[in-house]
Order: sequence, then C-alpha cells, then structure tokens
Amino acid sequence: MRRTLGVTALACAGLLTATACGGSDSGGSSDGPVTVTVMTWESAETNAAIKKALADFKDDNVKVELLETPSGQYGDKLASLTQAKKLPDLFWCGNDTEQQYTSQGLLVDWAEKINGGDGDFKADKFVPSAIENWKTADGQMGGLPSLMNTYGVWYNADAFTAAGVPLPKPGWTWDEMYAAAAKLANKNGAKYGLIADQLTGLDGPFTMSMYSVSAGGAPFTDNVNHPTKAEADAKFTEGVEKLVAAIKNGSVAPPGYDAANVQSLFAAGKIPMTFGGQWLAAGFQTDKPKVKYGFVPFPQVQTPTTLYDSVGICTPQYTKDQDATFKVLKYINTKVWDAVLPASPVAPPAYTPAQASYFDALTKAQQTTVVDTVKADLAAEKTVGVRFTTQWAQQVGDLTTANYQPILSGKKPISELPAYVEKINGLIKQGG
Repeated sequence: MRRTLGVTALACAGLLTATACGGSDSGGSSDGPVTVTVMTWESAETNAAIKKALADFKDDNVKVELLETPSGQYGDKLASLTQAKKLPDLFWCGNDTEQQYTSQGLLVDWAEKINGGDGDFKADKFVPSAIENWKTADGQMGGLPSLMNTYGVWYNADAFTAAGVPLPKPGWTWDEMYAAAAKLANKNGAKYGLIADQLTGLDGPFTMSMYSVSAGGAPFTDNVNHPTKAEADAKFTEGVEKLVAAIKNGSVAPPGYDAANVQSLFAAGKIPMTFGGQWLAAGFQTDKPKVKYGFVPFPQVQTPTTLYDSVGICTPQYTKDQDATFKVLKYINTKVWDAVLPASPVAPPAYTPAQASYFDALTKAQQTTVVDTVKADLAAEKTVGVRFTTQWAQQVGDLTTANYQPILSGKKPISELPAYVEKINGLIKQGG
C-alpha cells in the first residue's frame, strides 16, 4: 500500500496522445448486472483487503471486479491499457496523471456530481486542497482524490537524547532543524544529521517553497497544475542559502545521495532525521524499528506551512455505465478505507468522514506523533504543491538537475538561481 504515495506522472507522449474514443471491456449484458472493473497499484495483501471490502457492496444491478495488477508493474500496465483504449472503469491515479488525462479528454468529468452532491458525498466533505488540486483550469474533475499525502520530519529520538539535543516539536524553526542536524552528524554511524531527498532532489524547489511562504515570501510557483510563473524571491533565496550552508558543513546530505534505503537505515538507527511522508508509519508499525522515533511537522519561519497532495481514482471517458461506476467510486471512498486502513494505516482519506478509522488505528498502535502531525498538516494555514503536474514537468526536472542541484552542492553560485527560474518560465510560456 505504500505505492499509494510513490506514483508520479505517466507523461510519455504515446500515453497522452491516446484518444478518448473506443470502448472498454467493462459493462454487463442487457439481462444482467453491470460489471464495474477496478485496478489498483496496491500490494497483494492490500488488494485482498480491498477485494474483501468490495464484496460487501450491495447492488443487484452492479457487480464489482478487482483486476489483478502487480504493484511494481502498474505504470506499464496503465500505459498499455491507455493506448489500447481498454482502461478499467476505476483505476488508481496520481494528481499529475489525472490533470494530464483530463486535459486530453480521456476521463469522465465528475465535477457536476461531486459539486451537486449525493447526500453527504460532496465536495465540501473532502479535504479542500485535494478538491482544489484535482480541478483543471476550467473546473473539470477527471477523478476524485482518495488518500492524502502529508509530509514532515521523521526523527530518531534516541539519537537526539544521546546528543543532548531537544526533541523536535511543532513550531520548531528551520534554524533549529539545521542546528540539530549539525550536532547529530558523524555520530553513532550516521554521516549526516539530516537526509532530505525531498529537499535536495528534483522536487527540492517546491519543498523550499515552504520556507519562503512561511517567511511571508512567494512560493516557487503560483500553481502546480496550471502555472503562470515560477519565482525565487528574497525569502526563497534566503532559504536556499541556509540549505547550501548546511550541505557545505556536512549537516545535510547533498544532492545525489542514494536515498533508496533511507527507511531501513532510519529504522536501524543509522539516520537521525529524514524528510518523509506519513505512509512510513505503516511500514514501521510492521518492521518495529530498533529505536524510539517520532514524526513532527516541517519547521517554519513564521507561519505554519506544509506541502501535501493526494492520490485518487479516475474513470475513462468511454466507461459503459457512469452511474454504476460512480456508485462504486462512492463506496470505495466512504466504506472501503474503513476496512483496509486499520490493518495498514498508510494515509488519511481525502473524504473527511472516513478519516476516523485511520487515526484510530494509529492511536491504537501508539503512533501519537504521527496522528498529531498528520492532523496539523491537514489543518495547516499555508500549503504548497509538491511538483508540477504539467506535461512538460520532466523538462523542469532536467533543468533542476543541471542548474538547481549544482547550486545546492556548491558547484554553481547562488547568483545563478534567477537564470534557473527564467528557464522554467520559458517552459511555462511554451506550455501555456
């Protein structure tokens, strides 16, 4: 189920040029129930739990079929089904995939149904930022958000205590985080005090938006879905300068650090702090780390600011029965998570009435810092997007690799930051 948080855009040209004509294999015969097909990127264990929950869906006119799809091959499967115009009626998708597919006319627009409301199942019952991020520029919604991604800092409480450093707590500052990282570096087998691929990797500029916005400055971009500009103002630049200094003095791992084994290394006590999402809690609950640990909101300058996004469920425009499909979509968002999340509390549902089972499971597992941090993130005054969802987002990644990351590692001066931003603005103008 951790895959819920790991899928990004399926932005290959062949995928996005598929037309919205043709038909799927879903649907029933004229004298039998309609079959609604569902495809997830989850593990076999989680799919089994989902299948069991779907078995309780009661409608004589609708049959639900969960398709078997190995989570590690989900992207390839989705690409081939898109090109063949045989997408299932409901399939797991990221915000970027939903935005791109909707702009290509590939998906059913649920805006009227969700805005009009079906009892309590309506837009104002979802996390507001999730609904907003899933809208296209013209207000369409090619899918519905299902699970939220919230983010923060995981910390090894034992390492902090051994080093005589106060434990992180909500409201801590960026300066306090960097100071703690400096004291924790090169101790107990940990080379760096902080591993933060989300801060130094391809999404780094968006993560740095939190510093700028918290300090009263501008975000890196005005909108991740349909941006009109990128910007690195004085506050953003100030945040970059502090990160560059922390990388230079060895407190923070530099760009290019292999983050593949961060979760296991953290659990083994080899990493004092790491940026990450709430989904790690489910893995830690199973793997039982050897250290005492906690999860805390991102640091702030003044105003609490965080980043989070959501994954969801999409429907192809050619689905044979939209009403039947929407019934199943509603059931998944309102009922299925109640059955699945207690065993694997990976993420809070975007549909707020369904969040209780998630928080109850974490509380029962004594993951109190995760409960507090996720709730704080969902209620944060300011939020920023995690990455562009546009078709040209990969080109931004290339620019980040060639221009932004060398600034962080000290290979290029910070004075080149405006040139990097202008190159992105060039892409925005071309893409718009």
